[in-house]
Amino acid sequence: MFFAYDLSIFNRHLFWAIPLTVAAYFLASKISVKIKNPLFNTMLMTVLFIALFLLLFHIPYDKYFQGNQLIHQSLQFGIVALAFPLYRQTPNILARWKIIPIACFFGSCLAMISGVLIVFLCGGDKTIAASVLAKSVTTPIALVLTREVGGIEAIAVACVVIVGIFGAVFGHFILNICGIKNKSARGLAIGATSHAIGTGRCAELDAEEAAYSSLALVLCGFFTAITASFIFTLMVKFLY
Repeated sequence: MFFAYDLSIFNRHLFWAIPLTVAAYFLASKISVKIKNPLFNTMLMTVLFIALFLLLFHIPYDKYFQGNQLIHQSLQFGIVALAFPLYRQTPNILARWKIIPIACFFGSCLAMISGVLIVFLCGGDKTIAASVLAKSVTTPIALVLTREVGGIEAIAVACVVIVGIFGAVFGHFILNICGIKNKSARGLAIGATSHAIGTGRCAELDAEEAAYSSLALVLCGFFTAITASFIFTLMVKFLY
């Protein structure tokens, strides 16, 4: 009876959502500091802790999301904080003003082409392909583009989160294997593929990487927004 009563409280009220998110993040950050391993990424563990809680108490994700609207809306302002390391690297960025946009343009195009190509090679239809098209940009941009090309928004959001977490967890490991040591190149690569989640990981490790990752996040979002529809239409015409 008591357990059932507790479940009814979780389903009827939303007061628990924000404290749950904060507690999960706090615990995950403490573990991440103690265990210096990419697999113990703060974002990844936070997602796992919250998912475990929701599954354990049979709470619909929609209820949790409704209770977290304050945090969700605040994220739009939180992105502005990424501009600070970018400002500090302004002289270095201006010195490379020609090559950076070119790199981000090709990076954003490759991110879209690779996702759609994998779907088609695996036998997926164009609706699924449209849903993964914008996997490497931030969620607001991805949602708008997914609607435009006829994708499924829920799949698009899942892809954005998975790609971001994958980049945050394994991105630097892959760059190390490839022998890429230049901080600007590493930052651009992470920002172009893993958007804000990867940029957050860069901010934890190095301010210069974070600056270039923030820049790639913005530029790739812009290039993706203006080319996504054209690239998708072209790929469907010749590959589907």
